[in-house]
This record gives sequence, C-alpha cells and structure tokens, in this order.
Amino acid sequence: MMNLKLNNKSVLITGADSGIGKATALLFAREGANIAILYHEDHESAEKTKNEIIALGRKCITFSGDINDAEFCKQTAKNVVEEFGGIDILINNAGTQFPCENIEDLEEENIRKTFDSNIIGMILLTKVVFPYLKQGANIINTTSAAAYQGHPELLDYSATKGAIVSFTRSLALQAKPKGIRVNAVAPGPVATPLTKETFDEEEEDPNKPPFERNASPEEIATSFLFLASEDAAQITGQVIHPNGGLIING
Repeated sequence: MMNLKLNNKSVLITGADSGIGKATALLFAREGANIAILYHEDHESAEKTKNEIIALGRKCITFSGDINDAEFCKQTAKNVVEEFGGIDILINNAGTQFPCENIEDLEEENIRKTFDSNIIGMILLTKVVFPYLKQGANIINTTSAAAYQGHPELLDYSATKGAIVSFTRSLALQAKPKGIRVNAVAPGPVATPLTKETFDEEEEDPNKPPFERNASPEEIATSFLFLASEDAAQITGQVIHPNGGLIING
C-alpha cells in the first residue's frame, strides 16, 4: 500500500475554491486527507472542487461565508470538528487585492477590504481553530514575495502580506509549547484566477522571476504539502519561497 503523507488528516483550507487553495486541497486529498473548504461566494467553483476531492475517495465539506465574521468562524470550526473528529491542519489562504498605481487614488473601502480579507480574517479564524489543534498539528499561511520586494501597484496588499509574515513568526513562538508548527508560503508570480482578474496577463511584468514565467498553482501546492508533512518536523516560524528564483531577504 502506498505511504500517504497525510493519511486521514483533517484539513481546513480557506479560499480553496480556486487557484493555490484548490491545487493544495486536491494535492492533500491525493495524500489521504479529508478537506473542509471555507470560501466566500463562488458556489460553482467550490462545488466543482468538492466533487473532484470526493472523486479521489476523500471526504469534503464546504462552508460559504466571511472570515471577518467571528461567529461564522467559530461555528465553522465546530462543524468541521463534529464532521471529521478534529482539525489537524489549518491553511489560511484566502485573500484579495485591488491594484492601484497611485497612493492618492487608493479607495478607503478597498484598503479595509484587503486588510479584512488578508490578515484580520486570518487571525479571527486561527483564534477559534487553535483550541482544537493538538500536538503535531500545523498552521500554514499564504503570504507573498511582495511582502519582501514590495509592489508598486499593491501597497495595501503588500502591507497585509508583510503582516502575515510577522503573525506567522509570532504565533510559531506561542504555539511551540503545544507542539504545533506554524509556517508560511510566499509565492512569486502565480497564474491564478485572482491575478488574471486583477492584472493584464499580456503586460510585461517588471518582477518576472528568472524562470521567465508565472508558476502554476500546482507548483506552489507542493510547498504546502512539505510543510504539512513530517518531512518538515524541524521547521516552524519559517517562510518557504517557491518564487521561480527571485533573490529576496528574509
């Protein structure tokens, strides 16, 4: 019998209806995990992802809602535990971005939405999931190369991704006595529905990595699998950089 890295693990992933989250959910299911997907409002994509996971012979449940709603986070965590018997891995992947070339044109509503989605909701969900996590559990957060390089059109987004790095390092220190590992993944440019929606893919990207192409979500998902598995038993408070060869500090 094949040795599965995540056999019978219970995984809660935010933003897993598409992009990196979906690729990670499918990879984890192939490695034996049961998946709970928390998504915002794309019901069709979430249902498609759910069906693909079930076709792999694993359980999948979905929850539609806003991670900035503390009560929704609390009830979702409770429902996942009731359905799967616990939570072994939390992947905080949900996020949004609103490109803007000039800080003077940044809309307050979009700034608040970006912080709510990318970091505040992440903290709220982690807060209610944390009590369910036992020794050997994992938290993995999605940050970005923009946290280290900056991005001329994503000021508020880059700021949230920097906050995620700091949150990851601090929570890793707090979680260490419980035997819970906390890490992050910082992709470079990735071809996802979000980036296609917010950027013109035909434009020349000044931040194009040395591999001269955007990564696929599947190429990023393997970093999450590494961090979630026993292969990364000695890794906590760290950020993995699957960015195509960008040299960044930190």
